Amino acid sequence: MTEHITSHEGRQPTAARPLEHTRPRQQDTDVAAAGAIPAPPPTPPTSPARSEGDRLRFVGAATRRIARGIDLDEIVLGLCRATVPTFSDAILVFLRDPLPVGDERPAVPFVLRLRRTDRLRLVDEEEAEEPLEPVAAELCEVRSGGALAEVLRGVRPVFGDSAAARLALPELLGPDRPMPNGHRTILAPLRGRRRVIGAAVFVRRPDRPAFEPNDLLVAAQLATHTALGIDKAVLYGREAYIADELQRTMLPDSLPQPTGVRLASRYLPAAETARVGGDWYDAIPLPGSRVALVVGDVMGHSMTSAAIMGQLRTTAQTLAQLDLPPAEVLHHLDEQAQRLGDDRMATCLYAVYDPVVHRITIANAGHPPPVLLHLGGRAEVLKVPPGAPIGVGGVDFEAVELDAPAGATLLFYTDGLVESRLRDVWTGIEQLRERLAATAELTGPDHSPPLEALCDDVLDMLGPGDRDDDIALLAARFHGIAPSDVAYWFLDPEEQAPGRARRLVRTALERWGLEDLSDSMELLVSEVVTNAVRYAERPVTLRLLRTDVLRCEVGDDSPQLPRQRRARETDEGGRGLFLVNRLARRWGATRVSTGKVVWFEVAAPH
Repeated sequence: MTEHITSHEGRQPTAARPLEHTRPRQQDTDVAAAGAIPAPPPTPPTSPARSEGDRLRFVGAATRRIARGIDLDEIVLGLCRATVPTFSDAILVFLRDPLPVGDERPAVPFVLRLRRTDRLRLVDEEEAEEPLEPVAAELCEVRSGGALAEVLRGVRPVFGDSAAARLALPELLGPDRPMPNGHRTILAPLRGRRRVIGAAVFVRRPDRPAFEPNDLLVAAQLATHTALGIDKAVLYGREAYIADELQRTMLPDSLPQPTGVRLASRYLPAAETARVGGDWYDAIPLPGSRVALVVGDVMGHSMTSAAIMGQLRTTAQTLAQLDLPPAEVLHHLDEQAQRLGDDRMATCLYAVYDPVVHRITIANAGHPPPVLLHLGGRAEVLKVPPGAPIGVGGVDFEAVELDAPAGATLLFYTDGLVESRLRDVWTGIEQLRERLAATAELTGPDHSPPLEALCDDVLDMLGPGDRDDDIALLAARFHGIAPSDVAYWFLDPEEQAPGRARRLVRTALERWGLEDLSDSMELLVSEVVTNAVRYAERPVTLRLLRTDVLRCEVGDDSPQLPRQRRARETDEGGRGLFLVNRLARRWGATRVSTGKVVWFEVAAPH
């Protein structure tokens, strides 16, 4: 097995002989570099006895060094650095594998893994009669009822030459592992809050005074503080993992790419130690090739904030599917936040982009305003009524409808991007606007900067002291759908409607040069329009959109969504959606405020 060696440059051992060191294991190099504390331990004692005051001072300094560690590796490193060479010339630290967390049942069988071994090496060590060789097997299975299990169950440290340790050490270290004779080895169990989680072996060289009975008390103190610190680090690691997974599941895995708009997003936590926040973003496809864009920020940084964010995001998705206006969505979010608690507050921007009319409708609930970057390079902060944060209650929200010209880029963000201890929010917004304009200049007035690169460039404006809050960023590049690629009709709910729909579709496909799709499109349109006319009382809408695919949308005033079912041989109907499902590339049905929209897409030839 590879040996772990800790360097102690600048220290002189007994007899003032120079030290040499070897390299630690690769997996510990980063930990040693990050967790090593440059303050050197005192010179190893040469007298056979140590005063009680010296022991107390050593234990106090050692436990403080162990307590500095945050994660498991730093705590183990602190134990090794505090004890070698002041208390012992070598140390081996074994930990349970896997380490149990909290109240969970430990894994069976009971296995110890060598986590770290540090030693002090002298230049003339090879000439010594009894060289110190603190090496051990990587894994050790603790046999139930064996000598090692009995020592660990006893919790108290024991000398290596005791009857129990003489049987336990070979089981722990492996057979034929030489150890110094006499009171030069201490085996100390590491017991956490509920169970034994490992063991530490302290070893002194033959030319150094042996351990004294009081050193067992010192070893017990070191083992107790180390074990409790490891317990804390494991619990913290589990909480951080859960928080990280919670944050990841709350944010969308990927953004949709709806017709007429391209999307990009970024999320940055405030710091590695505070990865959970309440910032979120979302993009939700809507009927009629529209898309809802959402960005929000729940106040606070905690698991509770992330949970509230998840509830609000889910609520926003549900409201979006009902096709409610942006101001109405914020009103319902406000009611939901009040139901969650009196102090549940958040800011939010909700917008709906329509690529056919090249317009966007935005409502704001106390959130920083979006910035629109025009194709020519001009960046402007949109004038959107600020509104009150979600959760205040009793406040009306106002929506504005603005132009969304093709080639323009709309940037939604949370306040962590523009506000910090070094600048106020409006200064940050102005710096963001200038940054967008400067980035657009690099690509020229006739081209928009690449969307992903634009997001990265925006985040580069953050300085070293500007990461006080987590950041959510959502960018939308508007392309729209040209009027020449849209065909729209109203059909009266009568028996002749399917035939008229077929003729209209055939004419539109001929105008677009897509005659090859006429047969399949006429069949699909006829089936969907027939189903709409059967239940509609008001005129049925029929719309064709030509983009990278050919999309057909049929709307009626009946809220009942169609469901595909397998028709029996004796049924006269019920096969329309089966045909749509087989012939269309995709299809779906969505409720809207006026009824429903059934849509399908077919691949358009290049």
